[in-house]
Amino acid sequence: MISEEVQRFLKALASEKRQEIVFLFMERQEVKVNQVSELVGISQSTASEQLAILKRGGLLSSRREGKEVFYFPNRNNVQSLLQALNELLNDCCK
Repeated sequence: MISEEVQRFLKALASEKRQEIVFLFMERQEVKVNQVSELVGISQSTASEQLAILKRGGLLSSRREGKEVFYFPNRNNVQSLLQALNELLNDCCK
């Protein structure tokens, strides 16, 4: 049985735009919504929505500084989710 947490993780990665957002963190420690909007070529409201899905999926965390929200990778959680997914795949594909 796939846990709800792993399902949210997979759903978060199901969009090409969200994958593009995740890859922004290869070059940056953290990003703001307006940076995501500019770098990925989407509106700020769409960027906020996509970042929220990635956060719910366990890939990102956030911190607030005044009016701005900074997003950054949740590396430990991503590693745990990947390990859980790997175990599921290994169990089903023996």
